[in-house]
Amino acid sequence: MTLPVSLPVSLPISRYPIPEIKDLPDDIRTRILETQEKAGFVPNVFLALAHRPAEWRAFFAYHDALMLKENSGLTKGDREMIVVVTSGRNQCIYCVVAHGAILRIYEKKPLVADQVAVNHLKADITPRQRAMCDFAVKVTEASYQIGDDDFVALRGHGFNDEDIWDIAAIAAFFGLSNRMANLTAMRPNDEFYLMGRVPKSKA
Repeated sequence: MTLPVSLPVSLPISRYPIPEIKDLPDDIRTRILETQEKAGFVPNVFLALAHRPAEWRAFFAYHDALMLKENSGLTKGDREMIVVVTSGRNQCIYCVVAHGAILRIYEKKPLVADQVAVNHLKADITPRQRAMCDFAVKVTEASYQIGDDDFVALRGHGFNDEDIWDIAAIAAFFGLSNRMANLTAMRPNDEFYLMGRVPKSKA
């Protein structure tokens, strides 16, 4: 007996209303269209958070300050790894899937995002990255326990105090992002799932 194939269900990207791009303020519409041009699609977070334009601007201003920062001891891959380990702990499907895709691309490792999201202690990452993830998890789950010993341990892996601030700030910011994504039932774009797993010609 052949069972019927279940077709994908078209689910909303948020439980809150999604504004039409044409109806958005000029600055937000411009940023969204630029992102679409670069990525080939609009990440759903841009649309879901546009429900509140003032908060959208504040969110992406802080996001850009942290994730696009230059002259830092953290690589782009490091930053995405912090997002993924934090989002895994917060059980945020959107951020694990979306930032996992970016992590795979930056690190050129198709398995790393899944490993880090589930258990970074068993992931194929460097001791330096493991220490970074340990600290991000502590910020996420027990920031009240952070002490001088944490700084000493991270300095031992080559991080300076500004890098440590960055690790903590990214983890803390995505704690906010994870909670808003879970609140809104934000759905990851289908495009994210294969990014960085297979060559583009096969994706």
